[in-house]
Amino acid sequence: MSQDGENFRDSIGTINDEGKRAWVFPKKPSGNFYQYRKYVSYFLLAILFASPFIKINGNQFLMFNVLERRFNIFGFPFWPQDFHLVVVSMIIGVIFIALFTVAWGRIFCGWMCPQTIFMEMVFRRIEYWIDGDRGAQMKLDRQPWNAEKIRKRVTKWIIFFLISFLIANVFLAYLIGSDRLLAYIADGPLVHVSTMVSLLIFTAVFYFVFAWFREQVCIIACPYGRMQGVLLDDKSVVVAYDHKRGEAENGRKKFRKNEDRDALGFGDCIDCFQCVNVCPTGIDIRNGTQLECVNCTACIDECDTIMEKIDKPKGLIRYASEANIEKKEKFKFTPRLKGYTAVLTVLVGILVGMLFLRNDVEANILRLPGQLYEHKEGNIISNVYTYKLVNKTVEDVDNVSFKLLSHKGTVKLVSGDSFVVPAQDLAEGTLFIEINQAAIKSDKEKIKVGVYSGGELIETTKTAFLGPRSYN
Repeated sequence: MSQDGENFRDSIGTINDEGKRAWVFPKKPSGNFYQYRKYVSYFLLAILFASPFIKINGNQFLMFNVLERRFNIFGFPFWPQDFHLVVVSMIIGVIFIALFTVAWGRIFCGWMCPQTIFMEMVFRRIEYWIDGDRGAQMKLDRQPWNAEKIRKRVTKWIIFFLISFLIANVFLAYLIGSDRLLAYIADGPLVHVSTMVSLLIFTAVFYFVFAWFREQVCIIACPYGRMQGVLLDDKSVVVAYDHKRGEAENGRKKFRKNEDRDALGFGDCIDCFQCVNVCPTGIDIRNGTQLECVNCTACIDECDTIMEKIDKPKGLIRYASEANIEKKEKFKFTPRLKGYTAVLTVLVGILVGMLFLRNDVEANILRLPGQLYEHKEGNIISNVYTYKLVNKTVEDVDNVSFKLLSHKGTVKLVSGDSFVVPAQDLAEGTLFIEINQAAIKSDKEKIKVGVYSGGELIETTKTAFLGPRSYN
């Protein structure tokens, strides 16, 4: 261990001994894993920025309109009536992340989390471009506010603000829809002042997160770091330091040329601290699995570079489980992984089944509250209802009418014989259902109503029908 005992666990890596913020100045990473992460990050960034503006069958590829309770997921529209599908999808997402955490630790954090991607692949890269690498940044931080520091700080802050503003616009496109956002932009900010204020609030939040709060989002705010402590076990593959090889019998030792470290009983770790300097959360990976570690692999690349220079095998820091380091065990599909996989498979099957059973048009017919039945001529009992039809498709549903399926009777619309349900919209109205009293068996009859479009049955729904108490 690089620190005495377990004292490093008494505080997080970004807090110093005085309890103040310890600003992290990570060295600019490089290496194979970093290159792979860049490819993955830019691909995911492209998806993030493009998704609100991609249309499939007229539907936005991804939209989460919480205010109007309308969601588009991969081009499929979801309405409040489909909320159960959204819930199942969210549960699947949680189980999926849990499965990957049990197997490969916080691989999601290091490779796919938007916070990590924006912080490490956008904002920090701009910072390296303007302020320089670790040494230059630390020197700039210490120097007085001269012309150079003011110029660099103001340039960086302006660029950070502009990027935050761009992210806020994309975020808003997910919430209200890209078409509405583009229309608001064309109208100008003065026409939609409330939207502009919301946009500036989002911008301020993103700027605060990426310009100041930074890695503390992962350490303090994100609950996933705490959750990993429950999910990980000695079989989980994480970014780990091979202490068996690094410490050997007599621990670490600074590198000396032409020295036989093996004969002296020293490990391969030369205590260069490059793995610490490159860490974006400021931890020492040699202390073992820690809350702050997001599995970004920067320490793997840096350690591999050092091992090459001193002619030692790579992999002193690598993706490995505790069981692999201690007992040389290979990765196994453990009972826990099998359990998570089984649950995930069942939930995905349920979701797929629900999607296939999901109707394009959903109908709800409810008795008008506070209204009793009406007794008409010819022994006819009449009830008044309100109906709501939701059209989830991108085309209008024409010539919509209702027919009684469970009983002999009639359905009369208040406004005409038929109507149109607009695409991705709803239609509401009032109707009367009339049934002969002889066909009514109880004072609260269950009836089935069919919804037709041009004579074709497109949906069925059930409702209650009130009538005189039967004495049969």
